[in-house]
Amino acid sequence: MAAITKPTTPFEGQRPGTSGLRKKVKVFQQPGYLENFVQSVYDVIGDFSGSTLVVGGDGRYYNKEAIQIILKMAAANGFGRALVGRDGILSTPAASCVIRKHGAYGGLILSASHNPAGPDEDFGIKYNIGSGGPAPEGVTEAIFARTGNISEYKTLDVDDITLEQLGTVQIGDMQVEVIDPVADYAELMQSIFDFDAIRELLSGDFRMAFDAMHAVTGPYARVIFEEMLGAPEGTVINGIARDDFGGGHPDPNLTYAEELVDMMYGEHAPDFGAASDGDGDRNMILGRHFFVTPSDSLAILAANARLVPGYADGIAGVARSMPTSAAVDRVAARLGIDCYETPTGWKFFGNLMDAGKVTLCGEESFGTGSNHVREKDGPWAVLFWLNILAVRKVSVEEIVNEHWTLYGRNYYSRYDYEGVDAAAAEEMMAYLRSRFEKLPGNNFGERIVKTCDDFSYTDPVDQSVSSGQGIRILFEDGSRIIFRLSGTGTEGATVRVYIESFEHDTDKHGMNAQEALGDLIETAGVISRLQEFTGRSEPTVIT
Repeated sequence: MAAITKPTTPFEGQRPGTSGLRKKVKVFQQPGYLENFVQSVYDVIGDFSGSTLVVGGDGRYYNKEAIQIILKMAAANGFGRALVGRDGILSTPAASCVIRKHGAYGGLILSASHNPAGPDEDFGIKYNIGSGGPAPEGVTEAIFARTGNISEYKTLDVDDITLEQLGTVQIGDMQVEVIDPVADYAELMQSIFDFDAIRELLSGDFRMAFDAMHAVTGPYARVIFEEMLGAPEGTVINGIARDDFGGGHPDPNLTYAEELVDMMYGEHAPDFGAASDGDGDRNMILGRHFFVTPSDSLAILAANARLVPGYADGIAGVARSMPTSAAVDRVAARLGIDCYETPTGWKFFGNLMDAGKVTLCGEESFGTGSNHVREKDGPWAVLFWLNILAVRKVSVEEIVNEHWTLYGRNYYSRYDYEGVDAAAAEEMMAYLRSRFEKLPGNNFGERIVKTCDDFSYTDPVDQSVSSGQGIRILFEDGSRIIFRLSGTGTEGATVRVYIESFEHDTDKHGMNAQEALGDLIETAGVISRLQEFTGRSEPTVIT
C-alpha cells in the first residue's frame, strides 16, 4: 500500500522540554500538529526501515486517537513492526522495558506525566531511543529543528485498528502486535525482587495501601500487588484508570494524594503507603504517620540495595539531579562508590547507566530508578521498599531514623509556584544572576553565602555540556538554596525553590522540616525578591 504524502506548514513552539512535547489537548488536536511532530521524529532518528517501534501511553484523553495517527504514519515511513499496549496503555517504565526486551529501534510514549488530563487539560509525546531511555538533547534538538522547516508528512489511508484485543494485525506493510501492557514489566520485577519474601510480609498483619490516582498504574498495581503478591483486594485504591484521571491531579505528593495521606495519618493507618503518578514513573512513600522525602528514599534504597536479589552484588554508583538533596552522596562515600550530580531530566542518567557508571539514580521530584530500565519507575520503587521491609522487619519510620543516625539528616523542602507569568519568572532569574558577584560573603542570620552559580554539567561519557540548569546559592555551612524554572508545565512558568540544610546532631533530627529550614526559606524570599517579581506570597505546593 502506497504512502500518502500530505502538505503541511510548521507550528511554532514544538521544542521538546525535559520530558518531551507537552501542550493542551486542544493544541494537539489542531489538524497537522501531532503529525508534524511525529514526522519530524521519523525524519531525524536514522534508518529504521523494517525495525520495531513501541507505542503506548498513560491513557489520558486523546491517547487512543493519537496512537492511530502514529501507527499509520509509522507504516507509511517504513517501520516493519509496532508493539502497542492493549487499550493504548503502557506506563513510561513499562514502555522502556518493552523497548529493551524486544530490541525495538525506539518508542513513542504519550504522556504528560503528573499533569491533569481531560479535553481541556494536558497531553504530551516523547521519543525514547533503543536503550529505552528518553532521547538525548542532540536528538531532541534535531527534532525541534525539523519542526521549523517541515513541509509534508506521510501516512496511510486505512481504517483504525482495534486496540482492545491482544493479537496481530496489518497496517500496510507493517505488522502491529497489541500486547499485554503489564506482562513484560511484571516479569522484569519478578527477576529483581524477592516476591516470596514480600508475599510473606503481605500475608501477615502488615497492611499497605497503594494509590494509583485513577492513572496508568492501576492495572499494574492490581496485577502485581493484589494478584501476584497476594495483598488483599482493595489494597489498590483509585485503581481504575480513567482518561481524565478521575478529575484529579495525578502528582504523588502530600498535596495532591490527599486521600492516601489522610489514610496514612489516620487512626487506623496501614503500615505502608505509596502512590504513583499519571504515567507511572513517580512514587511517594509513606509510613504510618510518616512521610519519606524522595531524596531520603533514594539514599535509603542505595544503603539497603544488597538486601534485594537484583542488587545483591552491590551497586556500581549512584546519580542524582542537582536540586536533589545530598543525602545519597553520603551513602556513596561510605560505600566507596561514585556519585554523580546531573541536571534535572532523566535523560541525563541514561549515558551514565549505559556506560556502567551508575546503578541507582533519582530526582527530588518523586522519581527513583535503576539500570533495569532507562526511566524512573514508580512501582519498582514501591517493590524495593517492600523488599527492604520484608527483610528488615521494622517500620518505615524506624528505617529512616536509623538511616539518619548513621548518615545524618539532610533537611529538605521544595516550594512550587505554579502558573507564574513566564516573563516575570525570567526577570526574577535574571535578577538573581545579576547578584552572583555581590552575594558571596553576605550574612543571612547565622549563614554566610559562600558562592553562587548557574549550574553547568559536562557529561563524563560523551563530554556534552548542559548549561543554565538552575541557580545555586551555596552557604559556608553546606546549606543550599536553588532556584529553577520547571520544564514540565504547559501554561505560564513554574518557579521551583529548593532548600536544604544538613544536620548531624541526632538530638535535632526530630524537627519538622519547615521549622528546621525556616530561616533559609525566609532568606530565599529576600535574596530573590520572589513575591515582588511574581506577586505570589505563598507556594502552590510544598513538598
